[in-house]
Amino acid sequence: MSAIAGLFLVAGGLLLLIAAWGVITLPDALARQHAATKAGTLALAMVCIGAALGSLSWDWAWRLVLIVGFLLATLPVASHLLARAAVREAGTIDNVSQAKLVGDDPAEKSRR
Repeated sequence: MSAIAGLFLVAGGLLLLIAAWGVITLPDALARQHAATKAGTLALAMVCIGAALGSLSWDWAWRLVLIVGFLLATLPVASHLLARAAVREAGTIDNVSQAKLVGDDPAEKSRR
């Protein structure tokens, strides 16, 4: 069990380094927040799972499961709000609710 826990910890640590590198090197705010939230969430979840497997105690394991649950519940919302703020600050769209959605036809005028 400790080998699996170590594997999760090392993989999570490496993924966290990759996410940090992406935050530093990616060109714009939307790409940086994507690296921070997506890869960061997976990395921290892997670290928490590895710590839970390595603890061999329910006293810490349930806390770590709660941490992963809170991460999965809050980081997508934070990512969405950061993306809306970046679009608003870019000034390319007057009303953020008028922004094109994924799947919208680019040839079609805004329906909203």
